[in-house]
Amino acid sequence: MIAIKNGRIVTPDQIIEGKTLLLDNDRIFDICQFDGTADKTIDAHGRYVLPGFIDVHSDKIEQFIFPRPTAKFPFELALKECEKELLQLGITTIYHSFSLYRDELLGKSPLRTKESVLEMAELIADIQNRSHLIHHRFHLRLEIDNIDAYDIAKEMISRHLVHEISFMDHTPGQGQYRSLEIYRDTVDKYHGMENEGKTFEEVLEYHQSKEMLSFAQLKELAKLAHANHITVASHDDDTMEKLEVNRQLGVDISEFPITEEVAKAAHDMGFYTIAGAPNILLGGSHSGNMSAAQAIQKGSVDILCSDYFPQALLHSLFVMGDKYGQTLPDMVNKVSLNPARAMGIDKDYGSIAPGKKADLIIADILDGYPVVTHVLVDGKTTSRVEYRGRSI
Repeated sequence: MIAIKNGRIVTPDQIIEGKTLLLDNDRIFDICQFDGTADKTIDAHGRYVLPGFIDVHSDKIEQFIFPRPTAKFPFELALKECEKELLQLGITTIYHSFSLYRDELLGKSPLRTKESVLEMAELIADIQNRSHLIHHRFHLRLEIDNIDAYDIAKEMISRHLVHEISFMDHTPGQGQYRSLEIYRDTVDKYHGMENEGKTFEEVLEYHQSKEMLSFAQLKELAKLAHANHITVASHDDDTMEKLEVNRQLGVDISEFPITEEVAKAAHDMGFYTIAGAPNILLGGSHSGNMSAAQAIQKGSVDILCSDYFPQALLHSLFVMGDKYGQTLPDMVNKVSLNPARAMGIDKDYGSIAPGKKADLIIADILDGYPVVTHVLVDGKTTSRVEYRGRSI
């Protein structure tokens, strides 16, 4: 038995003080007054005790594989180094997002090929049976103009390599790039037109005539995913019509709705809505779209993900409390219980409650910033850090 004492225990609806959190092997046993003897005692020293974060959309692993455009590191080395960083950020379950793109206008990357996607998915499946620190999952992202992705996705689902699947459409004039000016600026920054040897007018013409996966194909993929207990997400929803199409497809999650109006409609229709935590720290979307902070205040966002900056998850919880008056339990739910529900794993993960898996973090506020001092995964301490004070 492990006893975590003197902590401010954050449950889905309150912060509990003056009680001890008891762990039995890999599970939470109880939250209670405890005067007995435990095999191990962890003194939280008044810090917050939180459920481990569940990040359902992160492409951080790409930065470990390619820290520079010309420097590629082995996938397993990158995964093992990446999980060390994620652990210290409080992320105990990660859905690594890998994309299957057809063109390279939004970034030339050898990671967006069938070979790379399969290699990473197979590694994630295999690493669960070997030494690892956190729970790794695979999020397959399909760009719907990649016709080959249909067969690839079916094969991967049949091999049980996928834990989440999302349908993306980065066609300019809608979605994330409904502003052609923003799209052109983005393509320029990625040197996309240079890579493809096209003018901007030729790029737009290409998009107008390109072939795309059909509604029937997407619906079949969604049905196959659900039959294998895989959550299905849409991406960059910008109209009510698109939400209705998503409903007919069987989509579960609306990732990054473009406007507050669409986010509210998606939430009201029963979709889980996701916003990026970096949006909160930056004060708005880097693409000029919806403010996550404002949408949260209006009750339209269920889940926060790290997207491209995992550090943002922990910081956003306290920024939303300090600047916008949101309660810590409500914000913690957006990075733990709500994503667990969306992924269908909330029976075991996502909150501090008796019977749940003991994936826990202890966090403090130092110099005005939140920091993680302890991480437990399956009841085992996988990280322990103490910050040094001012030297005299």
